[in-house]
Amino acid sequence: MTMVEILFRYAAPPTEAVAFALATTREVYGIRCLTFDRNARTLRVEYDATRLNAATVAQLVRQTGFEVVDEPALAPPSSAPVPVPAV
Repeated sequence: MTMVEILFRYAAPPTEAVAFALATTREVYGIRCLTFDRNARTLRVEYDATRLNAATVAQLVRQTGFEVVDEPALAPPSSAPVPVPAV
């Protein structure tokens, strides 16, 4: 299992119907987590890269009616790695 995150930017918050449609994408095998950041106006989707690819995830998100402002980008990890001290 290789977990990858992809970040979508949006201009307007999703409607209630779109939010419910996005929730159903969670049922797709390989989609692990959807997280909204209302301040940054982003949707972060965590998925299993051994099951899905970025194009498929983007297609699933767009099929819900969610309006993406720009092309998806791979998201940086949600927790920064701890640096290893030099010896």
